[in-house]
Amino acid sequence: MSAVEPISTPPVTPVSQAKPLTRADLDRMPDDGYRYELIDGSLLMTPSRSWNHQDVAGNLFIHLRQTCPPELYVMIAPFDVVLADDTVMIPDLLVARRDAFTKRDLPGPPLLAVEVLSPSTRRFDLMVKFSRLEAAGCAAYWVVDPDTPSLIAWELRDGAYVQVAKVTGDEVARLTSPYEVSVRPTDLIS
Repeated sequence: MSAVEPISTPPVTPVSQAKPLTRADLDRMPDDGYRYELIDGSLLMTPSRSWNHQDVAGNLFIHLRQTCPPELYVMIAPFDVVLADDTVMIPDLLVARRDAFTKRDLPGPPLLAVEVLSPSTRRFDLMVKFSRLEAAGCAAYWVVDPDTPSLIAWELRDGAYVQVAKVTGDEVARLTSPYEVSVRPTDLIS
C-alpha cells in the first residue's frame, strides 16, 4: 500500500449557542459525518477522521479485543460516553465492564479511554478530554500519536492522572489498567 499523504483538517469547532445544551439537544444533531460531543453544555464538532487516524484506531482496537478479558468489552468510536446530562464524549476507543454498557451508550466513565491524536484535536484531547475524564473517574487514559508513532498512558491514582508509560517507535508499553496488555506504537501503523 502506498503512503497516505497527510491532509489538513479543520480544528475542533465550538458551535455557537444561546444556552447550555443537554443530551436531548445532542440527539437532534444531524448524521452528517461530523462528530458532535458535549462538554459541560458546550457543543463541539470535529470532522470525520483521516485514513491514518482510522488505521491506528482500528489496529489498536483489534489488539485490545484480542487481549481483553471476557468480563470487559472494547468499543470503537463512534459510541457515546455520558459523564453528565451536559457532557457526552466520544473516545476513539474505550473499555468498560460488559454489564455497564447500554445499547445506546456507556452511562458513566469507562475503565479506559483512548484518543488517537489528529492535528485538529490534539490540544482538545490532551487538555479538555484529559481533565474531564480525570474528573469523572476514568481509571486510565491513553493518547496515541500516529505521526511519531508514540503512546502516552496515564492511570488515575488518588483522583489524579499519573503518567505510567511514554513510549515511541519500537519501545513497548506494558500496561496493567484496565488489564495487562503490551503495546508497541509501530505495530499500530499499517
